[in-house]
Amino acid sequence: MTDLATQRVSLDLTHVLYDPSSDTSFVLALLTLSPILLMPAYAVLAVYTRELTIINMWAGQLLSEALNLVLKHIFKQERPVDSQLHLNGYGFPSSHSQYMGYFSAFLICHVYFRHRFTSTGSIVLDQLFRIVVYLGLAAWCAIVAYSRLHLLYHTPHQVKWGLVIGIVLGVSHYVCTELLSAKFPDSMFGRIRFAIVNHPISVWLQLRDGWGVWADGGREAEWKQWRTEWLKQHVRLAGKKKT
Repeated sequence: MTDLATQRVSLDLTHVLYDPSSDTSFVLALLTLSPILLMPAYAVLAVYTRELTIINMWAGQLLSEALNLVLKHIFKQERPVDSQLHLNGYGFPSSHSQYMGYFSAFLICHVYFRHRFTSTGSIVLDQLFRIVVYLGLAAWCAIVAYSRLHLLYHTPHQVKWGLVIGIVLGVSHYVCTELLSAKFPDSMFGRIRFAIVNHPISVWLQLRDGWGVWADGGREAEWKQWRTEWLKQHVRLAGKKKT
């Protein structure tokens, strides 16, 4: 039993060590789990919405993670020597920072170039809301990156390059697979996207390109359709009660 116990290692993916005397450390320990919690969110949204943009973003996120693993085994840079955490795996580049760099960059590009929220009727409020979204995504990304420093999981160098690589991947992936295909539908990127959406398997799976039709991805159109059917149903129920 003793030999088996000494051979066991921590699952660093979810095992987070923090300073129990610090509330800040506790909050950062929770936020540093964001990349792990976002993965099931990707899966749920992909299955529920069948939206190509969400699936595409998820695929790019997985490619980013694969690249991070390759880079770690190429550079083989150790984690902070004074952290005393005894973690498994290499530290360059920071996978959490790269994850959030990609995530925030892709979403900010999408909101800026294509997505349009329902208008409040005020241009000032509409623009203010968009700025809040941009700042919120950037702040989330920065806090997760900082948590890797605060919790002594990475050096500033490892976190910085994780962010840079993630942001570059997020922007380039969005431009190549989303923006260019929308702006230039006759280009190679546009034809590839059309072929994916129109493929028999995609049709069978009921995949859709919502932002290719609606500025908000179809949210308002779906709500209006639901509202119409909901009102019809209540009118029928009211008619039955009168009779």
